[in-house]
Amino acid sequence: QRYGVHKWRHHLKKIDELWTDIENCLEQIHLCYSQVKIYQDGLPVCGNELQIVEEIANRCGRNHKLLLTLINKGATLIGTEDPNLLTKEYQLIKNATSGKVNRETATALKNYIAERDAFIARRIDETLKEGETGILFLGMLHKVTEILPSDITVENLKYY
Repeated sequence: QRYGVHKWRHHLKKIDELWTDIENCLEQIHLCYSQVKIYQDGLPVCGNELQIVEEIANRCGRNHKLLLTLINKGATLIGTEDPNLLTKEYQLIKNATSGKVNRETATALKNYIAERDAFIARRIDETLKEGETGILFLGMLHKVTEILPSDITVENLKYY
């Protein structure tokens, strides 16, 4: 309501264009997909990772549809996040959106993102082997690439 229907549609169009650009960029890299591991923000290590991605993709999740495309080309999906940290952060966000926001909650959320980043970095380090390529889909607030071990080279996609 804040921006109106027109602004919202424009916003959705921009997001759609972003995912198209990301898809095109990945196509241009010409990866050997049997050597690619995919890491997704919010995807817990649980044994049901593919099912989760399929369910979200079926609900029009453009990001998750791209994951399925990469998997169908031979990439391996890796559970990326500690489910306990995701659950705790979800509860904090739920409290924050219900009006229970205070400095303590804001600090706790920031700390959980840092803890999640540390877990993701460890997970990548443990699962990505020499000669493999990892693709990490991550929200803007994360700083995982800053704490990855130095033997892992990070290249950001240039998609715009």
